Amino acid sequence: MVTKNDLEMLRSMVRDFTDNEIRPIASQIDKKENIPKQLIKKIGEVGLFGTAFPEEYGGGGFGEVGFCIAQEEVTRACGSTAALIGAHQSIGANAVYIGGSEELKKKYLPQITSGKKIAAFALTEAEAGSDAFDLQTTAKYKNGKWILNGEKIWITNAGIADIFSVFARTDKGITGFVVERNLPRLNIGPNEKKLGIRGSTTNSIHFDNVEVPEENMIGINGRGFITAMKTLDSGRIGIGACSLGAAKELLEMSVNYASERKQFKQPIIKFQAIQFMIAEMTSKIYAMESILYRTAEKYDEGKNVTQESAIVKLFCSEGVSEIADMALQIHGGMGFSAELPIERFYRDARILRIFEGTSEIQKLIISRKSIKNKGKWKL
Repeated sequence: MVTKNDLEMLRSMVRDFTDNEIRPIASQIDKKENIPKQLIKKIGEVGLFGTAFPEEYGGGGFGEVGFCIAQEEVTRACGSTAALIGAHQSIGANAVYIGGSEELKKKYLPQITSGKKIAAFALTEAEAGSDAFDLQTTAKYKNGKWILNGEKIWITNAGIADIFSVFARTDKGITGFVVERNLPRLNIGPNEKKLGIRGSTTNSIHFDNVEVPEENMIGINGRGFITAMKTLDSGRIGIGACSLGAAKELLEMSVNYASERKQFKQPIIKFQAIQFMIAEMTSKIYAMESILYRTAEKYDEGKNVTQESAIVKLFCSEGVSEIADMALQIHGGMGFSAELPIERFYRDARILRIFEGTSEIQKLIISRKSIKNKGKWKL
């Protein structure tokens, strides 16, 4: 059983690793639009690619709470690196863990949790973004293999991934598959140019009669949509953790800057307008942290958190964008300048309202359950 002391030690370890290995090069990761292979290797060596998973699969055994702590600390330095880890572990690998057979988990998860293989989650298509059920990619069974045809877009980690959790339409419905990058006729598109998280690769994947072994099907034929949606529950909690980490860093930077910056012969932190923004930022962070870890604990208990994870994702991703805006306002012209990291955090924060389902989709999920429960809130 993971204790509070274990989690505190994990946070301390990840914070030290982040401060020593990620923070010094975070700006270069953004400018060069690339996370160095050496850093990816180090992330694997310290166990950050498998924080949540059980030790039997090579993971750290810290569960969703531990994963959130790790992501929170990493995002305080670099949103791109957190996106790499999240897409790899929280959705790419988690789809296999949630829906895969024991044989499939034993075959792939140790490679993924060690960082020897990078994972990605391939669900989104041109006509299946918010409407995730309307997949056009097909998988047809022939001669003991599944033949995949179609295209996935906006796939985080696709540029560097070795293993993909791919969802396609079969004769029985949506089905998941573990697809290895080196298979013939699987092609990765060029890196997308993005507003933020520029060091994280985002690409399309093209399947042209790609033959996937029968045993690489994730779970049961036609039940893949359930696996995908359960996986996104975890992914949304992870987005909450990234939002919280960035928000905490922005608050700290803002207080420090406002304490040093002088106008009218006094530090601007003396002005009520600045104090009110800091109060607002602090209050949002308190609420974000409270709902995030409450939901992560519930997830680790094996309870259904579909509505709760949507609330976390909505509230935290919207909250960090508001906090980033206030932080930039406090920093004034310097916040708008690339000389300070504020503008990078501001850009990186924007994707969090789109990742793992837009804010509007989260509102649909939340409202549907509330309506089903006739407005009665159940803890």
